[in-house]
Amino acid sequence: MFQLRKYYPPDFSEAKFQNAPNVVLEPAPMDGVAPMTYHAMSIFPEYFKIDGTWLLAEESRMDCVAVYENGKIVVREFRLLKKGDLVVTGRTEQCQDGIYVHANGFAEKKAEKDVFAFRQNRSRETAFSRDYDEIYQLLKYEREHGKIVWVMGPAFAFDADARHAMSKLIENGYVHAILAGNALATHDLEGAYLKTALGQDIYTQESMPNGHYNHLDLINRVRYHGSIKKFIEEEHIDNGIIYSCEKCGVPYVLGGSIRDDGPLPPVYGDVYAAQDAMRNQIRGATTVIAMATMLHTIATGNMTPSYRVMPDGTVRQIYFYCVDVSEFVVNKLADRGSLSARGIVTNVQDFVVNLQKGLGL
Repeated sequence: MFQLRKYYPPDFSEAKFQNAPNVVLEPAPMDGVAPMTYHAMSIFPEYFKIDGTWLLAEESRMDCVAVYENGKIVVREFRLLKKGDLVVTGRTEQCQDGIYVHANGFAEKKAEKDVFAFRQNRSRETAFSRDYDEIYQLLKYEREHGKIVWVMGPAFAFDADARHAMSKLIENGYVHAILAGNALATHDLEGAYLKTALGQDIYTQESMPNGHYNHLDLINRVRYHGSIKKFIEEEHIDNGIIYSCEKCGVPYVLGGSIRDDGPLPPVYGDVYAAQDAMRNQIRGATTVIAMATMLHTIATGNMTPSYRVMPDGTVRQIYFYCVDVSEFVVNKLADRGSLSARGIVTNVQDFVVNLQKGLGL
């Protein structure tokens, strides 16, 4: 039976907490600007001493500031600050400024290591059998008790089996939101509409005559219908990742890029609107699986804390997996801590097909 790792809150009876000063709050001098000595948030649970009481920031994101508002600590992006917002100041983390960063609240095991040892990092030679077993158990648990957010590059859309496997995951409740770009939706819908992705057959990879027109024809047709939902209905689309999302009511956020073709109607052209939409989905996430998209993975990693405060007030960890054929991408988030980001170096099409089979779908 899968069990979440227990959270151990700080012992506020300790002298360092009892003797700590209250945090210093300074008003934001103008919209979008923090006081000079603002405190920048981390991925870990952070506590702030206000009027003698230690308050936990119930939601955290990197590169943001803490604001005291209506008796609570809220986390806000610099661009969303309003003049007069009471911003926490101080750049220490061990109570000196009334701020405590609780970096080991889930009591991660730190294995004793030899000074010299082979294969300490994750690479294409790493065995991931145990990771798969853990993910199967985790996903079964999260389907009933959490929120699973998938961050996806377009690689899945180029393979018929991967598209089918991802659709099975969606339709069986293992996907609660998808964060992606224009390319994933474009090539997935192209696969459903024309049986190609960038003009190649999604099963044989054979290039079709004039196939380089296919993704543009697809985008043009969706724009003609005015929405993906209408396109699916009017063109009788019956397969694929986006089709399954629409069928099952799973939200997807498509963040635009300067290199986009079209784009499809729901793609966010304003990068900050896309960021807000992504963060709205991440706010409730308890497991994040990012696959084959470096920029979306790093962006999502920066907005995902290591913990989540649940509706009943309990604190639980957030699981974050990064899956990519590139070791660089997988290890990019490793310095966020092993609790927060775990890497799997593999072909993502194979990964999602293995998940489908391992979950018995």
